[in-house]
Amino acid sequence: MVKPANYKDKDGIKVLVANVYQYNENYDRCLELIAKEKPHLFMLVETDHRWAEAIAVLKEKYPYHVELPLENTYGMLLYAKYPLENTQINYLISEDIPSIFTDMQVDGQPIKLFAIHPTPPVPGENTHSTERDAEILIVGKKAKSEKKPTIIMGDLNDVAWSYTTELFLKISGMGDPRIGRGMFNTFHAKYPFLRWPLDHIFVSHQFRLKKIKVHHSIGSDHFPISVRLMLDKNNDNEQLEADAEEIVEAKEKIISGIEF
Repeated sequence: MVKPANYKDKDGIKVLVANVYQYNENYDRCLELIAKEKPHLFMLVETDHRWAEAIAVLKEKYPYHVELPLENTYGMLLYAKYPLENTQINYLISEDIPSIFTDMQVDGQPIKLFAIHPTPPVPGENTHSTERDAEILIVGKKAKSEKKPTIIMGDLNDVAWSYTTELFLKISGMGDPRIGRGMFNTFHAKYPFLRWPLDHIFVSHQFRLKKIKVHHSIGSDHFPISVRLMLDKNNDNEQLEADAEEIVEAKEKIISGIEF
């Protein structure tokens, strides 16, 4: 779905996403991974204030950052080597679940970034996926209207093959680098026979993929995942299209999630 980059192309942009698990205290393992992989941009979710303090040592190498440490398992840390501009902190569905919208300047080229971590269905509490679906689709609609090269990343609490993810791809016009390449499961790190792809990095049609990788455990219940991307303005990846019925369904899901 996302075309491969030419082997001889330059290094490109490396993006890493990790749900660190808020109660995980293996901060060094996360720092070691980032030091080894050297992403240009990384997003950590489930980050509380202790995680924010532990990661702060990277600010010299990553001078641009958005920090939203929270104690409710929905904290976010976004660190970049490139300038971040026009940053917005949004609470699309719930007042305690943030998302980050920002532009990253890469050699004069702005790239739109959406960093999200929607709430999952929870037995006994939130038994439906209404809020999650609504947030994913809201961001998808925003990405569709974006003219800049765009990346949507985070723990979506939804598998890559679900109906909602397929609807999201149709509404957004984004590409999933996994399709045609493999599963790249990121959850559950502690159960080898029960694993699914919950952490995602979706890209707009201007990107080619040089590499996608699931990394070793950092003590979380999720494995980190990274992609290396090449920007090609003339590229034209496969894009799914929503029909009229699916557009109406997406609108209804968004309304239901907001009113839930």
